[in-house]
Amino acid sequence: MTTILVTGSNGQLGSELRVLSEQYTSYDFTFTDRRDIDLNDTVSIEHYFLNKRFDVIINCAAYTSVDKAESEPIFADHINHQAVKTLARIAANASSSLIHISTDYVFNGQNFKPYVETDPTDPQSVYGQSKLAGEKAMLAINPPRSLIIRTSWVYSSFGTNFVKTMLRLGREHASLSVIFDQVGTPTYAKDLAYSILEIIPQLKNHDVELLHFSNEGACSWYDFSKAIFEYAAIECQVNPIESKEYPTPAPRPHYSLLNKAKIKTHYHLEVPYWRDSLALCIKILTDNR
Repeated sequence: MTTILVTGSNGQLGSELRVLSEQYTSYDFTFTDRRDIDLNDTVSIEHYFLNKRFDVIINCAAYTSVDKAESEPIFADHINHQAVKTLARIAANASSSLIHISTDYVFNGQNFKPYVETDPTDPQSVYGQSKLAGEKAMLAINPPRSLIIRTSWVYSSFGTNFVKTMLRLGREHASLSVIFDQVGTPTYAKDLAYSILEIIPQLKNHDVELLHFSNEGACSWYDFSKAIFEYAAIECQVNPIESKEYPTPAPRPHYSLLNKAKIKTHYHLEVPYWRDSLALCIKILTDNR
């Protein structure tokens, strides 16, 4: 039986993996959170693994407060870089696979076509810089049969995310202004979780492999908001605005579409369209409400 450790198990992706774990009876899962492993503390990470070994480590934990990272660069670096470096070293020493989740923010957002894995990186924020540093550390250590999966605009029925925020705001306000000049693709965490679990038995790569995953299609935050209200049957006027009208401490990429040809071809995956996945998620949220 394949043993799998999941870090950050209370987050969006970790929570979706926990739900799916009931269907994957050939896997033996261990779910951890910050009470089990403090990723801000190298000693804590090393201590946890002293007498434990797993076939696969799925690192869902991350510092994801993009704007807050601008004022907490050391904390962001500890979680997104140093902890990844430690996990990669532990995985390499134990011949374990490490599946690490990264971000579209490693790019500068100035492309004119979807980013492929080999495109030059140029993060524009502290968050993006810390995530890229984590990627580089993992690539340098090179644990066997391991993956770095970059994703974007993650949402779920769990945790805090754009979909749940917009549902709340849409019910509270008659109109909202949302940015239209940032284009990407939403990613339903359940789809990413499923893809990871389907990939695990196929891992044969010697060197760490970079992959991109998001749902299919493209939209702006404005389009995303309109679809959220449509599926939730919320009557809220959405007004398009430019990024300059909603300044944030950390710059956002204006274009961060990810090309998913590699992950689909190499691992025989079918990736759902973003609107179809959004409809499924909102049904879960409205049913629970």
